[in-house]
Amino acid sequence: MKKILYSGAGLLLIAAAFLAFNILSGQLLGNARLDLTEQKLYTLSAGTERVLAELDEPLDLYFFYSDQATRELAPLRNYARRVEEMLKAYERVADGRLRLHIVDPEPFSEDEDRAAAFGLQAVPLNQGGEQIYFGLAGRNPAGNTQAIPFFPLDQEEFLEYEISRLVQSLAHPVLPVVGVLSGLQLNGGFDMLAGQPTPPWMVLEEIRQLFHIESLEAGIDQIPEEVSVLLLVHPKQLPEQTLYAIDQFVLRGGKLLAFVDPLSETDTGMSLSGEMGAGRASDLEPLFKAWGLRLRPGEVLGDAAYAMAVSVGQGQRAVRHPAWLSLPAAALDEQDVSTAGLETLIVASAGILDPVEGGSTRFVPLIQSSAYAMPLDAERVAAVDDPQTLLGDLQPTGERYTLAARISGPARTAYPDGIEGRKDGLKAADNINLIVVADSDLLSDRMWVRVQDFFGQRIPQPFADNASLAINALDNLAGSDALIEVRSRGRYSRPFVVVEALQREAEARFREKEEVLQQRLAQTEQQLAALQQSEEPGKALELSAEQQATLQQFMQEKLRIRKELREVRYQLNADIEALGRTLKLLNIALVPLLLTLGVLAVWLWRRRRQV
Repeated sequence: MKKILYSGAGLLLIAAAFLAFNILSGQLLGNARLDLTEQKLYTLSAGTERVLAELDEPLDLYFFYSDQATRELAPLRNYARRVEEMLKAYERVADGRLRLHIVDPEPFSEDEDRAAAFGLQAVPLNQGGEQIYFGLAGRNPAGNTQAIPFFPLDQEEFLEYEISRLVQSLAHPVLPVVGVLSGLQLNGGFDMLAGQPTPPWMVLEEIRQLFHIESLEAGIDQIPEEVSVLLLVHPKQLPEQTLYAIDQFVLRGGKLLAFVDPLSETDTGMSLSGEMGAGRASDLEPLFKAWGLRLRPGEVLGDAAYAMAVSVGQGQRAVRHPAWLSLPAAALDEQDVSTAGLETLIVASAGILDPVEGGSTRFVPLIQSSAYAMPLDAERVAAVDDPQTLLGDLQPTGERYTLAARISGPARTAYPDGIEGRKDGLKAADNINLIVVADSDLLSDRMWVRVQDFFGQRIPQPFADNASLAINALDNLAGSDALIEVRSRGRYSRPFVVVEALQREAEARFREKEEVLQQRLAQTEQQLAALQQSEEPGKALELSAEQQATLQQFMQEKLRIRKELREVRYQLNADIEALGRTLKLLNIALVPLLLTLGVLAVWLWRRRRQV
């Protein structure tokens, strides 16, 4: 038997068995995957699997990628491979209800024309005019199309969300219906002071381009069935039947985006029913309590770090207002699709949201203050003439306060006994989905956009991302619960955290020494310059023997300090280079050595058994 195995025929038999094993494993285990990445980058989320399971008709996806033109672009090629692998995972999980087509659109080809027809963006590659495509298009049996024009490399964590969103849009191509109930004049009104009508708010015009809007009247007792997302803006003093209608809408699976406000700078003091003297605050207190959150009554957020400069009068310099805030990206949750990618939000007299202790829902902050913040009395903020007095009284607590939050999870009704005439409503829900923002002023035009009139057409010029926040939130909530579950994922490229830690330690260790040497070098150079100067320019080079010795001493000191500086800067990277050498040793020498020793150990063990 041993002679057969070591013969030529035996080697051929082993090779044939190995080949047969690979063929069979490829056929039988073709869909088997083992994802060992920390954040399961190659495993589709449960939300995506639900989106694919709900497909009724097969969809076609076209992945346009200029493979030949990007041969030298390693980062793009790596990301393209990641996108392709994820799309193939979608195709596998969809089990025939999704067909993937991978296309390399060469210049001046029909494939390039088809990519342009789908709305994909061609990105210039060089000055020679060569362009590349890196996007996704989809078509459903009815001929409706959706596209991701280009996959940006800096949005990798939202890759799965964007693909799932495209798939769901193809499966349900009808525009979502957004029901709007507002205590402010979003649709335009009449300015009593100016004596002329006011146009609709630009944010509503932006929303109208992406959604079908249905305006709801004050006092409504039931939210229409076709409404998928309810948009509440400054819902002030809502009657009980309207609160109950909102409660039942959310419990039966409707999504809610609410902008409440402890002090609306835009409010004229009129209620939804048209009564004057209704105050300038709005809340959904009984509903919020049932949903596991609360808006602090009578409190406005003050923040010294994010306070923006405001004008207090003509000819006077601008002053910082601690209740009018310009919120940077650091204040926003980068892991949520509603706030990720936004750069600046501007809010005025915003409120503070807190989770209710013992609540059954999950409270996820989306927008937070800095650590240099504290609550301010809303009445004092409303009455103040000089905002700097507020800034002077600000005593930061060190806490970061929440201005907007996402609420999800199981919840019970705020009206367990129903209301008069309505006793048979829902009592609880396994999962609710809503986003609450503690400011309504951020939607007004003056907080985020300049509008120009161009031959009768209103052209928006945004200077903040306020409208994008509202549109992102509506877009996310308008999807199914499955799509809302598909949040940001990890990144394919991971940072070298060990190397970064070494860099930080090295900088902390050597930066102080480097600064001392730099100061000594500067002093030495000044002394050299003073020594070389002379009152008589013609005698600048005539130095005494003592001066020449001092000059030589300074020159040597300068050279010695510069040498120490080079050594310090070298030490900044010494630990990293040592780590690199260790890794090279492991890869080049130690691992092969261990394998060799292992083979020798097996050989010796077999020899002993034969003896």
